[in-house]
Amino acid sequence: MSKDAANRLICRIGGAVQGVGFRPFVYRLATELGIRGRVSNSTAGVDVEAEAGRRTLDEFLKRLRADAPPAARILSFEFSFHQPAGFQDFRIDPSEDGGEKTAMPMADIATCPQCLSEIHDPATRRFAYPFTNCTQCGPRFTIMTDIPYDRPNTSMRAYDLCPACAAEYENPRDRRFHAQPLACPACGPRLSYCSRSGEPIDCPDVLGRAAEDIRSGAVVALKGLGGFHVMADARNLAALARLRQQKPREYKPFALMFPDMEAVKLHCFVDGLEELLLTGPEAPIVLLKKRPGSGLPDIIAPGNPLLGCMLPYTPLHVLLLERLGGPVVATSGNLADEPICIDEHEALSRLPFADFFLLHDRPIVRHADDSVARVVDAQVMMLRRARGYAPRSLPAGRSLPRVLATGGDLKNVIAISRHDDIVMSQHIGDLEAAEAFDAFQRVIADFRKLFSWTPAVVAADMHPGYFSSRFARDVAQQEGIALLEVQHHHAHMAACMFENGLEGDVLAVTWDGTGYGTDGTIWGGEFLAGSYKSFKRVAHLHPFTLAGADAAVREGRRSALGVLLEAGAPQSPLDEMFSPDELSGMRSMIATGFNTARTTSAGRLFDAVSAIAGICRSSTCEGQAAMMLEFAARGELGEPYPFELYEQDGVRVLDWRPAVAAMLAGRDACLISRRFHATLVEMIRSAARSAGMPRVVLSGGVFQNALLLARTRRALLQDGFEVYTHQWIPTNDGGIALGQILVAAHRQAG
Repeated sequence: MSKDAANRLICRIGGAVQGVGFRPFVYRLATELGIRGRVSNSTAGVDVEAEAGRRTLDEFLKRLRADAPPAARILSFEFSFHQPAGFQDFRIDPSEDGGEKTAMPMADIATCPQCLSEIHDPATRRFAYPFTNCTQCGPRFTIMTDIPYDRPNTSMRAYDLCPACAAEYENPRDRRFHAQPLACPACGPRLSYCSRSGEPIDCPDVLGRAAEDIRSGAVVALKGLGGFHVMADARNLAALARLRQQKPREYKPFALMFPDMEAVKLHCFVDGLEELLLTGPEAPIVLLKKRPGSGLPDIIAPGNPLLGCMLPYTPLHVLLLERLGGPVVATSGNLADEPICIDEHEALSRLPFADFFLLHDRPIVRHADDSVARVVDAQVMMLRRARGYAPRSLPAGRSLPRVLATGGDLKNVIAISRHDDIVMSQHIGDLEAAEAFDAFQRVIADFRKLFSWTPAVVAADMHPGYFSSRFARDVAQQEGIALLEVQHHHAHMAACMFENGLEGDVLAVTWDGTGYGTDGTIWGGEFLAGSYKSFKRVAHLHPFTLAGADAAVREGRRSALGVLLEAGAPQSPLDEMFSPDELSGMRSMIATGFNTARTTSAGRLFDAVSAIAGICRSSTCEGQAAMMLEFAARGELGEPYPFELYEQDGVRVLDWRPAVAAMLAGRDACLISRRFHATLVEMIRSAARSAGMPRVVLSGGVFQNALLLARTRRALLQDGFEVYTHQWIPTNDGGIALGQILVAAHRQAG
């Protein structure tokens, strides 16, 4: 057959290729090249048949990959050549419903420039319409009910297209061709407004009324893309104080939404990478350094030099922020520790502190909190992976068993493996709240239904008391499948290795608050040598005793008690933190071992030092004491405190007791923080040198501390180590499920 003879190309494209304008792109490309055939969505992705001369088909294949829509993410690209079937033209066929669902649902995408231009142009029929979208932007994952991603499989199925929208939807040359959330004022979702009691408020300009109420000091709950935002004027102290009290949220920072980048830069320092994050299609919250004299009240982020900033990412948010003309607090619509509300009925019952509710009638199928990121040492650090980033398929580069990973109990995220990829869920939250555990179970059921997927293996944390682990045991027993328990810090290590494409052995510095150890104690200051399959604990921080165990997570002074007693410190620091009766009871608790835990936790050591320095002795949210200690370290780190490195049972132990004794000699909080951070860096350097392994990975929630992470990374690089950290996978427990899958898969492989 000659090179230019007619051929039929069959191509199957997998990945994030539905809901991004891929089929219109294929149609336009085929028409341009004079190709006949067809394209359709399938449960596996996008299927293409194309007939033309071989040279033309080779060009077609090349451009399918090179010129794909910006929001597409091609993960598989299989093609073969066959005899022609006699196509007469090129068409877009209805989607195929049969077969295994391996297509990747698209994450929700911020409004594109073209749609923004339309909502600001009075000459267009979508002028000021808050649900404007096209194939390059808008809701995806939060409105999908099934795969493939077609309008009948979304919460838009209840809205019949008007003639004008139908013409756009059916025109392959229109950017709204097969835009599944397509709508306009004549046929799409509508806004409404109601009081705290749920009583409708009749107002011709809903957005204008909401903006007026916010400026007047009201708290307004807004139904957004993946759930509710609770909004208040960022300059109204009374409204913010009431919100803090009633949410309740005493210390944890509020996120801010600004109308545009100019407003962000007026209040914060913004570098190039931070601006890329803020203005990208994922539009996360980005932690930025606050400008001195910005004028925003400290109550937004008490004692915190950073502000969590985002730009409006839907037309609804854009139009409201333009009415307001300035920043608003835009915090998740929930009570403390509960999942975000996604419909008006639960919002009315679970958000009693909201004065008014700005609603719409497009159902939200599943929750998606705002993602949170920051830039550390010129690298992205994802702190919460949710809207815009989840779900995304992570290519594993190898065949995997079907593993359900249930993650941990804090910052829970679940994950599944399919063939040769891994899919992580959106952020779920802390499972101690009953509502969050319900959400956790719904997400697992949702993934199983959405992907028509059943697990062959369940992977869980070793902690016997975790809700996620108990659930995993129940699933394994009920479905008769294997349960693999994965040590917490091994999962951290594996997640960081995977993100950096590492194979073989590494030294993992895994520091966090709590991880159940293989010896039954609470680990958290670990140095593990190993691979995906196995590890050896080669070093750890010197242990101490927590009085009240779980209560010590909230009361840093309890960690300080254990640390000071372990260090043989004098009585006076303890007298500052406890009444005589409290101290007597806790000493007795430690002496008898009742309701105590022995731990090597770096997180609890941070809490202890924060309490000793007089910075924070009792926390109202996770990580508060450690954050306040980090922020206290102004200027250069200075000289490290003394510490020792000894060996016990073949494992090196980093002894911080000399450091604690030294810090008691001077109680300046800023100096203690600087020198404590310097000490931890030197401890890690010493342990890495003694381990003698060239590759070091840093993982665990403690490395959310930008100061510690940046200085440790630089020190290890200076010593000649290869250093690997997290960027797009959270270093905190939001990455645990990914690590569990990798460890389980390698163990299954034998």
